[in-house]
Amino acid sequence: MSRSGADLALLLLGGYRSLVDAATSELAAGGYEDFKPVHEFALRAIVAGADSASDLGRRTSVSKQAAAKTIAILIERGYVVSKPDPDDARRKRLEVTSLGAQVMARGEAILEKSRNKWEQQIGPTELANLEARLAELVGDAAIRVDAPGWVAQDPRY
Repeated sequence: MSRSGADLALLLLGGYRSLVDAATSELAAGGYEDFKPVHEFALRAIVAGADSASDLGRRTSVSKQAAAKTIAILIERGYVVSKPDPDDARRKRLEVTSLGAQVMARGEAILEKSRNKWEQQIGPTELANLEARLAELVGDAAIRVDAPGWVAQDPRY
């Protein structure tokens, strides 16, 4: 039975949502009840070099104000610190804390566990084929941190 393009988009979104919902729930049960998917995108962008609200906003495709709010939450919860820039005393730089790295690692482990469940359901060969085909279809676009802005339908898109 052939499905429509809309069905395919919803299936892919549903797969993403089931993985993320499971990770969010398990993180909450493990003591990270204040951690949300948008925080993961922000932490990944900071690890990749975003060191200011403007830069984080550009990398995650959200406004500077939304990025600043996310940064404030991450700092308040201990996932990120803001340190003076050694090259420019007027500037602050963002850095993921050990707690931030810990929650990211925990989330990755939970997602690995979910992947293993999928592998048990459909078999290792089928999952490897699914992953290979998705990688072939989406290429590098699969690894982006600008999803928060895209999902919010940022006017830049």
